[in-house]
Amino acid sequence: MDRTNESEAPTGLSGARVAADEAGIRLDRWFKRHFPSLGHGPLERLLRTGQIRVDGKRARAGDRLETGQTIRVPPQVRAAKPAPAARDTETKPVDKKLLRSLVLYEDPSLFVLNKPSGLASQGGSGITRSVDGMLDGLQGPKRQRPRLVHRLDRDTSGVLVVARTVPAAAALSESLRRRDAHKIYWALTKGVPKPRSGTIKIALSKQSGFGHHGRDERMAPADEDTEAKSAVTQYAVIATAADEYAWVALKPVTGRTHQLRAHMAHLGTPIVGDFKYGGEKARGLGALENRLHLHARSIDIASPAGGRLKAVAPLPPHMKQAWDLFGFDAEAGLDPFGDRRK
Repeated sequence: MDRTNESEAPTGLSGARVAADEAGIRLDRWFKRHFPSLGHGPLERLLRTGQIRVDGKRARAGDRLETGQTIRVPPQVRAAKPAPAARDTETKPVDKKLLRSLVLYEDPSLFVLNKPSGLASQGGSGITRSVDGMLDGLQGPKRQRPRLVHRLDRDTSGVLVVARTVPAAAALSESLRRRDAHKIYWALTKGVPKPRSGTIKIALSKQSGFGHHGRDERMAPADEDTEAKSAVTQYAVIATAADEYAWVALKPVTGRTHQLRAHMAHLGTPIVGDFKYGGEKARGLGALENRLHLHARSIDIASPAGGRLKAVAPLPPHMKQAWDLFGFDAEAGLDPFGDRRK
């Protein structure tokens, strides 16, 4: 097979940077957004021949993008000068009302939302409603569209920061890139992690062939000498229920896809409701709902307006039910990691 050497970048290509509000979207969707006239077939041919690359490497249409990555776009694609994809700026009243109800805090530079479980951060295949798709409903008098600066999984609830302006988005994205953010997640695990606190350093790689039809993908532990990305999570057990369940605080040092879920499952204590990684062991018993019990509880990050932004999101109903059932004090405000940002 004739393949271009990976170290040889094609010539005559212009680079485009992935914006903060584009983190996590598929490469083919990025092209659909910026070059809607480029069909899927021609895109695949350009990818196969190495004319499109991400950070100098070959890529696939389904690859997820990260903020700041450089996408090399062939000159013939840029020369077409396509019009930007049209966006429906009319947010439905019911969606605007929903989004407003999620606001925990706002100032001239940002919003902090408490995203509910089940609502996607961004659109995608089969997704008809997402936070990103409703953000026009939070536009101010200057009509600047708010931008996502990070994401949460569809079934993960909790703190989600949205920038109100482009400079704010850039500042927040830089803080996240430098890991100058103290994020804490709460999870209910099936079983108690041993030891009860520690740091998980297990690289993860994307693997396919899962699900009923073999079309599903998930992150799996992999050796460091593969193309896997390093993933680091700090964890601490806060309370337990008869050694069957544990309230675990999680601090992601890196931000890989499904990192917390994959790491907890690797310890043999999957998050309740996480059937993707925990299988039947993740099934809750009795009054527990079979929904993902993972919540982005708090964030401490440099604010574009100066100082630090500290926000806390209350538990979603299904997790509050579990906390009440086991007698866990959700208002204790425990932070077993202190104020370390490493």
